[in-house]
Amino acid sequence: MALRITIQQDAETARIKLEGRIAGPWATELRNAWETWAPNLGQRKLSLDLRNTTYADALGIRVLREIYSQSAPELGTSSPWTRYLAEEVMRKSAKNER
Repeated sequence: MALRITIQQDAETARIKLEGRIAGPWATELRNAWETWAPNLGQRKLSLDLRNTTYADALGIRVLREIYSQSAPELGTSSPWTRYLAEEVMRKSAKNER
């Protein structure tokens, strides 16, 4: 399964919804999408919806850490897997900032 990236925004918030696998070329696509879109974030509060994420490889986790370290989004989770992924992203980001 591929990765679907949906971006919704209004004046105060922006939400990136990820569905599927954040792995291989799809992780690279997420990085490219983020680098293109991030300058438009402005003062909006970011929410990163991981609820429909099914898998993330090492590159996918690295890209999520980059997004997290740059914008400190709220991470939306719904299962043990997505909670684990969110904790991994936050934990590693905190270590990388030291």
